[in-house]
Amino acid sequence: MVHMQEIDGSVLEGGGQILRMSISLSALLNIPVRVTNIRVGRKKPGLAAQHLKGIQLVANMCQAELKGAFIGSTKIEFTPRKIRGGHYVADTQTAGSISLLIQVALPVALFADGPTTMDLKGGTNADMAPQIDYMDMVFRKILNKFGGDFSMQILTRGYFPHGGGHVRVEVSPVNMLQSINLMDRGEIEDIGGISFVAGNLPVKFAYQMADGAKHEIGLNQRINIKSYKEDGSMAPDNCNGIVLSCSTSSCVLGACGLGSRGVSPGEVGGSAGKMLREVIDTGACVDTHAQDQVILYMCLASGLSSVRSGSPTLHTQTAIHIAETLAKVKFEIKSDGEQDVIKCTGIGLINKSIPDE
Repeated sequence: MVHMQEIDGSVLEGGGQILRMSISLSALLNIPVRVTNIRVGRKKPGLAAQHLKGIQLVANMCQAELKGAFIGSTKIEFTPRKIRGGHYVADTQTAGSISLLIQVALPVALFADGPTTMDLKGGTNADMAPQIDYMDMVFRKILNKFGGDFSMQILTRGYFPHGGGHVRVEVSPVNMLQSINLMDRGEIEDIGGISFVAGNLPVKFAYQMADGAKHEIGLNQRINIKSYKEDGSMAPDNCNGIVLSCSTSSCVLGACGLGSRGVSPGEVGGSAGKMLREVIDTGACVDTHAQDQVILYMCLASGLSSVRSGSPTLHTQTAIHIAETLAKVKFEIKSDGEQDVIKCTGIGLINKSIPDE
């Protein structure tokens, strides 16, 4: 009888974050898990397509035995085996976020026995998740500090409600991740980003979003935002959005905005610009999109990681809860002036399939 680690999917954030962390760590640490009460507090409880495909993707990568994996299911059992590199496909067949597929699968691919290629299909620029461009412009640079990397090719864009986006992600495995020290934000070196429209929307909307962002950021700094219209063959559906990044001498911060009915382009850009300006003003070294994502990598890394952040979000608190439950690590959060500092001595997970260089 295999002992299963029980995870209550209704605690804290009570949604997909618990599931993604649990499945990633289950695969990485070879710990069978039973996740119950999945998204029970949501309007549509249980697994949605995006969650289901993410679980199945990781299950394929680690040859897991998977039970209860169907749309609407509120309980799954996941028994992992060896993580294999190779070619994998996950298609939400909805506008479900490709970025969230990357969140659950990327750490697993980093500890595979060889290179991994993932063809991921769904929404590239979705609400309630980092836009795909953020993953490349901001999060990839943070992962580099841990000693990991990936490359990304956006083949087609997919927007709500139809989806249809296609992103190819290639990952080379690591022997081990290194701890990070993001305590001093350093001087601002560059602020930039992209502002796009697609479908039947006029390109002037892209310029209006960029102007709105620049106005809110201020800072008397040169801000390089590329404003453009997506090619029709690349992105046939209507959408407008903006992704911003701020590079400093020691870290990179980001913010996103996505158009919606009744919200002017200037407001979309202004909201993203305000979000970026606020995180810059706090002196934090990670933004809210990255804050919860770094928890898993801090947990896996070798040595003490320290990150200066804003107040921990509910997603971050949830990620810490699952990391402490499955990896038996201990996170420490202390106030330091206007910021909080998150610390963890990671387990130093070793990929025995990849020699230490």
